Amino acid sequence: MNRAALTALALAAFSLLVAGGGHAQNPGPFENLPGRWVGEGRLGFKEGQIETVKCRATYFVSNNGADLRQTIRCATSGAKIEVKSVVFAASGTLSGTWNELTYNLGGALTGEVTERGFRISVNGGDVTANMEVIVFNGQQIVEIQFIDSTLVGLTLVLKKG
Repeated sequence: MNRAALTALALAAFSLLVAGGGHAQNPGPFENLPGRWVGEGRLGFKEGQIETVKCRATYFVSNNGADLRQTIRCATSGAKIEVKSVVFAASGTLSGTWNELTYNLGGALTGEVTERGFRISVNGGDVTANMEVIVFNGQQIVEIQFIDSTLVGLTLVLKKG
C-alpha cells in the first residue's frame, strides 16, 4: 500500500470521529457517541482496485457533548494505522486536528453539523477530501470523496458495541 493510500486510511479513520448524534439544534452533537464502535468499509482506487478496511474507534466526550477526543485503529490486508484526534463543536460548526501515529501524518478539519449528521472538509499530509457522515439506527455511514488523488473514495459503516 503506497503513502497516499496510507494517508487516505488515516483520513478515513479520522473521519469516523465526527459521526456523533446528528442533531443540528443540539449544542452537544457528540453526547451520544462515547464508547467503542466497530465496522468496515471499502477504499477505492482510480485504477479500479478496492481494499477492505476494518476499524475500531473509541470516543471520549466532554463539555456536555461538545468536545470529542478519539482513538481509532484501522487496517487493510497490507497496512495498519492509529489516529488520535480532537474535535470541537460550537454553534453548528466543527473544528479540530488529527494525528496518525504510525506514519507521522496530521492535519485539520472544518465542517458543520447537519440534520442527518455532518459535512466536513479535511486537509493534511498529501490529502484533501470532502466527506458526509450520516447517522441513523445506531449506525454511522461515512462517505469520503478524495480530491486530486489516486484514490476515488471510501465508504465505512460502524456500529456501537
